Amino acid sequence: MITIHWKAAGVPLEGMAAATGLFIDYLTRWLARRGHRIAWLWVHENAGDKGWHCHVLASIPADLVKPLVGAQKRWLRTITGKPYKAKVIRSDPIGGRLRLETGNPVLHFANARAALAYICKGAPQAVLDTAGLDRQHKPQGLIIGRRCSTSQNIGSTARKAHDAKEE
Repeated sequence: MITIHWKAAGVPLEGMAAATGLFIDYLTRWLARRGHRIAWLWVHENAGDKGWHCHVLASIPADLVKPLVGAQKRWLRTITGKPYKAKVIRSDPIGGRLRLETGNPVLHFANARAALAYICKGAPQAVLDTAGLDRQHKPQGLIIGRRCSTSQNIGSTARKAHDAKEE
């Protein structure tokens, strides 16, 4: 999961949606140049003392994680027009270690589900319950623009097409 603290980066609340969009564009293109497609989802939050920030769940090949760190810092400098500040961005693999999905798929699935539940904490309780996510709703504050989004390959149209194939 990638967390970007846009307030700490100097991005105003009304600019967070555009900044996140640029970040996702950079990430998608960076991976495409390396021969990989990406599935991602992001959620904007603005609660507590963290200020406005974004959580991104994305499929990043393990061998690209290390070079991605420097790229993310460059993108933030480009997006904000300011030097990178420590702790503005945090990237952690699901389950705390790389290649968990192949080494221990059951544990990876459980950790991925926990990460999804965490970033969905702002969803209405009925949605959390329907999705079977063990999480209590927490208000996530004022957001200007979109609160969340997914890549097309996991968006609602893709999910409907997948469900239709299984019927």
